[in-house]
Amino acid sequence: MKEKYELLCSLKVIEVEIAELARYAKEFDGCYDLLKSKLDDLCAFINHEENILKWDQWSALEEVQELSEQLRETSVNALCDVEKYQSIRAQQAGLPVGQYVSALAQSVRDEYHNFGIHSESNVLFIGSGAFPTTALTIAKETGANVICLDIDQEAIELSKVVARQSGLENQIAFLHGDINAQHDFQTITHVFIASLVKDKHEVIEVLKEKVWEGTKVIVRFGNGLKSIFNYPFDDIITGNWLKRSVPHLNSDSIYETLVLEKESKVLI
Repeated sequence: MKEKYELLCSLKVIEVEIAELARYAKEFDGCYDLLKSKLDDLCAFINHEENILKWDQWSALEEVQELSEQLRETSVNALCDVEKYQSIRAQQAGLPVGQYVSALAQSVRDEYHNFGIHSESNVLFIGSGAFPTTALTIAKETGANVICLDIDQEAIELSKVVARQSGLENQIAFLHGDINAQHDFQTITHVFIASLVKDKHEVIEVLKEKVWEGTKVIVRFGNGLKSIFNYPFDDIITGNWLKRSVPHLNSDSIYETLVLEKESKVLI
């Protein structure tokens, strides 16, 4: 029983700290470093074995679920704020690193090796954010062309600055809007759906009509304890998709991955 209250207190304390630091950061820029550090602590929290055991035992409780959802919304909003701040600072301070960014960049390397991304690939990243680590890493290290799509106009504009500062403006294009817009994605070979995209099933349904056979769709998500920093996802997929889960080589990965590949339609 003690573990239940330890988990509840941990979730509540982390949520309050992140929320307060996010509020303070809007008053004083120096608090963004503290906020980024607290998000790094959250990354460590979700991969701690003792915390995972507590989650497995008590996560079904309504109060745990409510606190978890509240923490997820707070942490997602805080991460978006941090990424915008990092983009603004990129011109003066160079590309920032932190546990979140470093872990994400390593996960990206694992992914593009596993999924056959190379210089002839055309990659779409849905929910790229203001500091598109995935797009930057793939474009720089593989030579692939990347399209970043985000519903946040400010995030798109800030991403353009980061790409320009990285010397990758000729490899990375930016689109504002959602997947339902009249964009042509028929030349896309790989699609990444960010873990912070909430309605992943809806996105996949739209992609089914927009991409060609053989296109790989890499879905990032977080179930279990990882759902306090990522939107969860079930693997019930309808339509002509092949699917496989991908074990991360990095045991400290902050999200999980499912790969869908569009099959050819069988005509009878």
